[in-house]
This record gives sequence, C-alpha cells and structure tokens, in this order.
Amino acid sequence: MSEVTRFGQRAKATLREQLLSAATDLLAERGYARLRMADVAAAVGVSRQTVYNEFGTKAGLAQAVALRTMAEFADGIQHRLDSAGDVVAGIHDAVAFTVEHARENRLVAAAVGTETGQDLLPLLTTRGEPVLRVATELVGTFLRDRLPALAEPEAVAETVSRLVLSYLVLPAPPTETVATRVSAVASALIARSTTE
Repeated sequence: MSEVTRFGQRAKATLREQLLSAATDLLAERGYARLRMADVAAAVGVSRQTVYNEFGTKAGLAQAVALRTMAEFADGIQHRLDSAGDVVAGIHDAVAFTVEHARENRLVAAAVGTETGQDLLPLLTTRGEPVLRVATELVGTFLRDRLPALAEPEAVAETVSRLVLSYLVLPAPPTETVATRVSAVASALIARSTTE
C-alpha cells in the first residue's frame, strides 16, 4: 500500500471521527428531530454532501453515533470483565461502570433524561437491538471463557444485559445498589444453570 493511500485512509478516518463527534454534540443538545446534516457539516467545515457521502442518511449518521457510543461502553465493560477476580465481581464491576458512564455520557444522559433527547430513547429501547446484542455478546463470551460448565451462558448474558438497560432508561437507585442487585441476579442464574 502506498504512502498516499495510507494518508488518504487516515484522513478519511479522521474526518469520520470529526463528523461523529459533531453529530454526538448536536444530538445531545438538540435531539434527533432537530439534527440537521448541514449543521454537522458546518461544525466540521465540510459540505453537507460530504456528510451524506459518509453516512447516507440522517438515520445512518445517528446509527453510527450510537455504535460509536456503544464501542466506548464495550471497551470499558470488557476492561472490567477482564480484570475481575471472579465472574460475579466482573459482572458487578461492569454494571457499575455502565451505569456511571451512562450518567456521565452527554448523549445517553440526554436520551434518558431530557425532553430534547427523548427521540433518542428508541436507540436504547425499541430500536436498541444493536446495543443489546453487543452487551450480550460481551457478557456471553466472558461467561463461556470463565465458566465452561455453564449450561446457558447466552441466557444469563441476555438477562443481565436487559436488566442493566432497564436500569439505564428508568429512574434508578445509586450505582452501587444497581451493580449489587444485577450481580446477585446473575449469581443466582449462574448457580441454577450450573447445577441443572
């Protein structure tokens, strides 16, 4: 691969990241309904057509933002799972990270806590399948690796992921309480699934 080609790929990746960052800020500030491709373009200093060329549609841009945000969560969750001493501690730490990061993340906070961002809420609920799938895969892989005798790692992983999502979209108790409750449910499911 030539140096010119590598430079072009890096520039395209950088432009994409700039567009995603601008869209994230605008979505958190205005919500989906008031997001305009022209405003994303202006924030980065490119043409509106450049944004369309990169993402296709406004929905495509919003989905790319959601996937990028999910990747940030996935990295943090994976780190907590990998560094845990045992399975239940890993789930506890991953849940605590998820809840705290959701409360600090402008986009997620806007989706679950502001009128402006209410039109973003479906990305976590009715259109939240990509988020649920990634979370379930992370936890499922962790459970299969750490507990090879576990009969239904996917069922445990999906239950834990759905439970965490419900805590994110509805008013929730303090982070430690959520992490303790979810890890207790996971522990009970694991015990049931390994003794059958």
